[in-house]
Amino acid sequence: MKKLYRSETDRRIAGVCGGIAEYFGIDSTIVRLLWVFVSLWFGAGLIAYLIAALVIPMYPRAD
Repeated sequence: MKKLYRSETDRRIAGVCGGIAEYFGIDSTIVRLLWVFVSLWFGAGLIAYLIAALVIPMYPRAD
């Protein structure tokens, strides 16, 4: 079963869009553009991003 994690490699701010793109197997640019469009159209995008950054865990490292 796949789990959603924030990306460690494909990140601009907190890795949320990169993690969502990895989860669905699509390009992260598409996710970022959709996030901006939805944020501008419906509002509250920054709040949603901050909540996602707090709720979605980082990928666990095997140290």
